[in-house]
Amino acid sequence: MPKQVDHQARRTQIADALVRVAAEQGLEAVSLRHVAAAADVSTGMVQHYFRTKDEMMGFAMAVVRERNQERITGRMSRLGPEPGPRELLRTLIAGVLPLDDESRAYGRVALAFLAYTAVRPAAGDPLRKDTEELLGFVTDLIRAGGKASDPAGAAAGLLAVMEGLGVHLLAGHFTPERAIGALDTHLDLLFP
Repeated sequence: MPKQVDHQARRTQIADALVRVAAEQGLEAVSLRHVAAAADVSTGMVQHYFRTKDEMMGFAMAVVRERNQERITGRMSRLGPEPGPRELLRTLIAGVLPLDDESRAYGRVALAFLAYTAVRPAAGDPLRKDTEELLGFVTDLIRAGGKASDPAGAAAGLLAVMEGLGVHLLAGHFTPERAIGALDTHLDLLFP
């Protein structure tokens, strides 16, 4: 009987290896050879599942996005049946920020992916879609409970604060406590 291969699991194994290589060595170290070694598979197997580096990067970005969404959705669901808009936003943003070892690894990879898409705009289409959805969600929460005269502008500003805090955390300029304090101060301006 022929061996059954779970192709999605194999692709995910390779994507996980790409994420490990990118988190530990930077995106410039990502190559078919390095990813194959990290996944403990042959280069030919990587090429079987991903014809190009861009295809492999796109799949890995999707895996990272999916895992982040699952992690954040889990945190938000623990808030109870009817959390307030401020509490939802704080949980969402704190869930995105690189505050611990696992989220720092994903944060480094996410930042590298963002830089990657800056020079390959087509690769960034899924990220742009995610950003627009997130912006709409945050705008709705601010509109529902905040005091901003321009909820869409306030949402864009809050996402910029989130990204800035993330970069400063990754660079070691801010401690997690300082970043959460800054987030709370900004949320206090929107939800007095």
